[in-house]
Amino acid sequence: MADRAALHAISRQHLETLTGELGIFQHAVGSIPDPAHGYCVDDVARALEVDMLHARGLGWVTVARSAWRGLRFLEDAFDPESGRFRNFRSIDGSWIGGPGSNDSLGRAMLALGETMDGAPDARLFEGAVALFGRALPAAGKVTSPRAQASVVLACDAVARSAGVAGADEGPEAAVGAASALVMRRLATGLHARFLDFARPGWPWPEASLTYENALLPRALIVAGHRLGAGTMLAIGLQVLDWLIEVQTSPKGRFSPVGNGWWPRGGEKSQFDQQPIEATALLLAAEAAHKATGDPRYLEAMERAYAWFLGANDTGRRIADPARGACADGLTSKGLNGNQGAESTLMWLIAAEHIRLMRSRTRVATPAVGSGRPAVPRLVTSRPLVAATPAMAAATPPSAVTPKTVAAPPVPG
Repeated sequence: MADRAALHAISRQHLETLTGELGIFQHAVGSIPDPAHGYCVDDVARALEVDMLHARGLGWVTVARSAWRGLRFLEDAFDPESGRFRNFRSIDGSWIGGPGSNDSLGRAMLALGETMDGAPDARLFEGAVALFGRALPAAGKVTSPRAQASVVLACDAVARSAGVAGADEGPEAAVGAASALVMRRLATGLHARFLDFARPGWPWPEASLTYENALLPRALIVAGHRLGAGTMLAIGLQVLDWLIEVQTSPKGRFSPVGNGWWPRGGEKSQFDQQPIEATALLLAAEAAHKATGDPRYLEAMERAYAWFLGANDTGRRIADPARGACADGLTSKGLNGNQGAESTLMWLIAAEHIRLMRSRTRVATPAVGSGRPAVPRLVTSRPLVAATPAMAAATPPSAVTPKTVAAPPVPG
């Protein structure tokens, strides 16, 4: 791709600045961490994911201490009575409130799954397996769609893990079998939610587009591909295509739904744009490319990545690659100058996935920002067999309709 946004050397400078004794602080005032708001499982889990990604480029020794800190935080967060994770923790180490949100549970599970897949340290792997197994019963019962999506992705990471796939007995084999059942059940439920709630012109399972939206179709794409469920995969691709289309500006740049959300039948909020939306879409497009091989999903990844580096609605660079930092949002007047944990981690995750994608592909595609792109699609002669009339009416002209098979049954 000509004129692609530049790749930058990995920098953990700001990540280390934000990190306290127990983990990464949630918030920052400017670039200075704000200990008053303490820590949360959401961000510690994401930091653990970043450690797994950085281990590839920097080596395990560089990230080992941080990764162990993250796992210990999650172990401390686990509440045996509820089987869930507490979320908020003050700077003195005490926990604030009871069990955390469904989202934080899903994010913790995803980080543990990615650790099981990527950790080169056998003891860290074993610790992640044990904690994942303890939390899986509660995680398998979540009903909120984003939590379901995160747990589905966590279970897919477990399925990719060589340490689990090669186990015939012991805790690894038990966790692998249980997570496969949870993945099938939650993915089928998420799939049904889309079919039940889609409306003409609105192929979305909620009344508004809110936050981390592309996480949902990403889970359907990954699960559909893993399970051989063509209908589930098709729905995920269709919804992702729609998200790409409605979040691409006339100039061909990524323009995510802002923090004022987008209610069905209402006006799409343009600002404040959040880094989590860019990374969520980038990861969903990556999953779509893996499932279909369609290079136009690589273009979607590149546009989402370029958003961080100035190819956005204001032309302002949101990330500071030299420090590995990222502003908390893009407003109509410029940047939100704070550089907290979530935004910084979203930049670091996006950068590593683009780095990996470019190392694996050599596909010639149009330059970022060179006109309105075609929305990714595959063309076949077969209709989407499981789509309801409402879903079919809501599908944009660029709908993806790969060959379908019956969705797998939900285990009892």
